[in-house]
Amino acid sequence: MVANVEKPNSLIISVLNLIRSSICFELISNMKILLLAVFSKFYDGLNVSNCKLPNFAHQKLDIMFTGIIESVGTLARTVKEETNKHFLFESDISKEFKIDQSVSHNGVCLTITKIIDNQHWVTAIDETLQKSNLNKLNVGDKVNLERCMLANGRFDGHIVQGHVDQIGICKSVKEVGGSWLFDFEYGTSLGNLTVEKGSISVNGISLTCFNSTQNGFTVAIIPYTYEHTNFHTLTVGDTVNLEFDVIGKYVKRILNG
Repeated sequence: MVANVEKPNSLIISVLNLIRSSICFELISNMKILLLAVFSKFYDGLNVSNCKLPNFAHQKLDIMFTGIIESVGTLARTVKEETNKHFLFESDISKEFKIDQSVSHNGVCLTITKIIDNQHWVTAIDETLQKSNLNKLNVGDKVNLERCMLANGRFDGHIVQGHVDQIGICKSVKEVGGSWLFDFEYGTSLGNLTVEKGSISVNGISLTCFNSTQNGFTVAIIPYTYEHTNFHTLTVGDTVNLEFDVIGKYVKRILNG
């Protein structure tokens, strides 16, 4: 139950309609569902008749990730076909995948095209190869794997779309008291940004950044994450896939007009 506070109905209605408008059209569907649900839950009694809310009882959505890595896969083979590149990965969860399923590979949402026992094939187009570190992978390299989350599943990380914004570079690695500090830098030409204690996806992993600057940030990695993701393979100079917080990106876009 919400404390007795004034409910600015007109403002909330405007925000709800904005979420449904063309300004936010590209925002993933379940992001809109979550925001609408939050508003309707915490502003109980609010008249949202003009903002159609989804019926969760009849929806099964699996169109986003949360940055909680399920397994680490190993690159077994690559095949170049015109501007596309096919990747064969081996992992302990490959046999559980389904054809046409979306799976995050180092934070890149890719479609499963073929499954052979504990191996699976995916394909990356030229745009993906240019904006991620997939094209830099060599046979034997490790990638972080995560299947899509259902909208009614447990939300353990943060909203990760599987759309890499740009590549970052590892600038330093320090072991501190049994954990590790990784410093990353990225180019500023695209206008991406982080905020202190905000969320960032690094190679598909949901992390909290600090020491946030205009072109860099630091993350702290606990032993479990270090051992169960490909962070234990990262060295200075390696590239990583960065996806910045989607909520921050939309707020920035709206403010910039």
